[in-house]
Amino acid sequence: MVETLLRFRTDDAHDEPAVTLDAFLADQTNATAVRIEAGDDARALIPMLDRLALIEVSFPSFRDGRGYSSARVLREAGYTGELRAAGDVLVDQVPFMRRCGFDSFAPEAPIDQATLDAALARFPAVYQGAADGAVPVWRRRHG
Repeated sequence: MVETLLRFRTDDAHDEPAVTLDAFLADQTNATAVRIEAGDDARALIPMLDRLALIEVSFPSFRDGRGYSSARVLREAGYTGELRAAGDVLVDQVPFMRRCGFDSFAPEAPIDQATLDAALARFPAVYQGAADGAVPVWRRRHG
């Protein structure tokens, strides 16, 4: 089994429901959990990242990759809280979502642990930098 730091949504994962980005910015600024929908601009949260315990990013379809960009923007801006991918999350996307900064998942369909372990172990080296801080293979070879 691959050692993972992944969390899958459980009933006790975060007891406060996430509010929409618009509601948070308008009048619910005391919330500690925000949900970003596809098309929302995650950069709007940057001044308030230190107040958030959870940012949930919606994946309405496995074909919609805008959530990857939101995750990377938030992690590069310094967000250290739970970053959850929610919705149409497929097992083969989890390794790429981790590279962008996701550490929690709420898939619509259950993900088999053995299949997830195999997906995470499939490519032990990376070829480009990302939000996860993994050192690319070319840098390990050539300094």
